[in-house]
Amino acid sequence: MRRLDDNIYVVYYDGDLFRVYHSDVAETAFVSVQDINSSDRKYAYVVWKLADDDQRLSLRNVQSKLIPKEQKDSARVAELLKENARKPELFGEEIQFSKEK
Repeated sequence: MRRLDDNIYVVYYDGDLFRVYHSDVAETAFVSVQDINSSDRKYAYVVWKLADDDQRLSLRNVQSKLIPKEQKDSARVAELLKENARKPELFGEEIQFSKEK
C-alpha cells in the first residue's frame, strides 16, 4: 500500500492494483476501491476497522443489493451508505489481515 495524497492510496493485492479513497459515513469507516487494472475500472465499497493494537485490519464488502453496480452518482452512493450503515446483513463476510513484522 502506498499513499498518493491525504485521501488516496494505491494498493497492490494478489497481482492487481487498486485505487482506494477513504470516507466516513454515518460514523462508519468506508473505503471506495477502484480496480485500476480492469478496462471498466469498477468500484467496490468496503467497511474497514483497525484493531486497537494496530496489528489487524478487518474488511467487509458492501453487498451489491445495497449499492447497485449501475449506480454512478457518488452523492447517491453516500446517501445509500448512510441509510444502511447500521444493517449488518447488507455487508459481506469479514476478512482479516495481520501486520507482518
